[in-house]
Amino acid sequence: MPESTAQDILSQLLEDKKISQATADAVRVESLNTGSAVEVLLKKKYTVSDEDIVQARAKTLNVPFIALSGKAISPDIVTHIPEAVARRYVLVPFQYGQKNAELSVAMMDPLDFQVIEFLEKKSGKTIKPYMAMKEDIMAVIEDIYTQNLSADVSAALKESTPTTVKTYEAGHLGEVIREAPIAQIVSAILEQAIRIRASDVHIEPQEGDTRVRYRVDGILQERLMLPKKLQEAVISRIKILGDMKIDEKRIPQDGRFNFRMGESEVDLRVSTLPTVNGEKIVMRLLKKSGGVPTLPELGLRGMALKNLQASILRPHGIILVTGPTGSGKTTTLYAVLAVLNNAKVNIMTLEDPVEYQISGVNQVQINPQAGLTFATGLRSFLRQDPNIILVGEIRDTETTELAIQAALTGHLVFSTLHTNNASGAIPRLLDLGAEPFLVASALNAVAGQRISRKLCNSCKVEYEPDAAVVSDIRSVLGDLIPKDKKIVLYRNKTEGNNPSACDSCGGMGYHGRIGIFEVFPVTDAISKLTLTRSTMRDIERQAVSEGMITMKQDGYLKALEGITTLEEVLRVAQD
Repeated sequence: MPESTAQDILSQLLEDKKISQATADAVRVESLNTGSAVEVLLKKKYTVSDEDIVQARAKTLNVPFIALSGKAISPDIVTHIPEAVARRYVLVPFQYGQKNAELSVAMMDPLDFQVIEFLEKKSGKTIKPYMAMKEDIMAVIEDIYTQNLSADVSAALKESTPTTVKTYEAGHLGEVIREAPIAQIVSAILEQAIRIRASDVHIEPQEGDTRVRYRVDGILQERLMLPKKLQEAVISRIKILGDMKIDEKRIPQDGRFNFRMGESEVDLRVSTLPTVNGEKIVMRLLKKSGGVPTLPELGLRGMALKNLQASILRPHGIILVTGPTGSGKTTTLYAVLAVLNNAKVNIMTLEDPVEYQISGVNQVQINPQAGLTFATGLRSFLRQDPNIILVGEIRDTETTELAIQAALTGHLVFSTLHTNNASGAIPRLLDLGAEPFLVASALNAVAGQRISRKLCNSCKVEYEPDAAVVSDIRSVLGDLIPKDKKIVLYRNKTEGNNPSACDSCGGMGYHGRIGIFEVFPVTDAISKLTLTRSTMRDIERQAVSEGMITMKQDGYLKALEGITTLEEVLRVAQD
């Protein structure tokens, strides 16, 4: 910022009585001595709010200021400026005057005359610029354009012609999917998914309309209903994008395509399934940007993290991650591979399917129809001089035997098992036909995990639980918390799905997810229990006596820290 402008802002804040003369003098001197920006010093050392600074800047530039927080904006107004333009230039229209065709626009930089001229050409309206806070503008963009998804579909419907939905024969479907409104509807559905951080999109034909649901933080939310007459055209559009047969509706199909919105790019895995009301489509969204999370970012910490880190640094053996479908096992294994991945080791993975592509790792997707299964693929891997092998899942006797053979011949093997907890992995391997003495020799460590939703930091509040809950917490955690420690839990202050309740989480109360874990190394004592085919409970009891924190305990500790709620922990980790 130019010095004159910075001095003008100081003078304006002084005039508005937001700072004292002493503060203004101190900021001037420190700015000159250190080279620090005036605004940074005002916020950091003198706790002047962002809004006060922006208002002062607006006055010095002789531009009106608008506080967007809490301001009701009609969804019709935002149609004058496309969302892509609003996001690129950080601006949002908030008012329209019919008489003089004047569109009031909140901007971060209201003196950018090139942008104003562009907006006037784009909208055909006279633009009246206002200055507003960047955070307020972005919050309105997220809120108002998200709400406007149904409006996008309505507009597309108005543009569509009868031929778009009349003919469903294979020979004419090419004409159907080329219609702009259908492409616009599919694009709007996918853009909405990226905006709200959805992991899956479900397009479900009902007896009447077609329902669109999004899975956000593990929970499905209904966001949109499409008219029945557009069902076939929308599904055909998605099938062509995924390189699937549009005339084949009797059997399930799988496809894949990429979708980009701004700087966000996602890889979509598409699955179709014939139902009595038509084909159901599920699209899994996998981010191509952002990279693989680290183990601490996933929620591993303390002894669990140390035990896993020590186990993966051993040159050979098996490390298993257990849990039900959708509990994040593959993500944990990717995080482990990211730690081990370097030019000195040959890492090979056998997956169903390959979810994320990792540079430097040889990834193979199984294809049972062509004869490439986990067992046949693993047998071929052993002839490829691997150091580290990842097998997506151990699900049969042959794969079990090959994985153990690989571990005993000097390879580090990672895989997953579908068991309820970590201690169930050893009995499960024995059930699959593995010899106890081989399991005891080959197994390095076992991790069990679940995924819990994280509380939204913007709207969570403390509360004191009742006596029964306190008693349960102390019973579960035992010596892990001091006896004299006051028990305080956290919950969200929003009720239901009210998008206006909290800008960060859309009123859901949760934002993001965190793993809860239990990890134990295979010690001599656990090896002896393996040799005697001991029960899951005996193995768990021994692991706990050696310092393992159970999943439920890990979840309770994270609830006490305000990372998640007790209800979430019990939802995912209750026995």
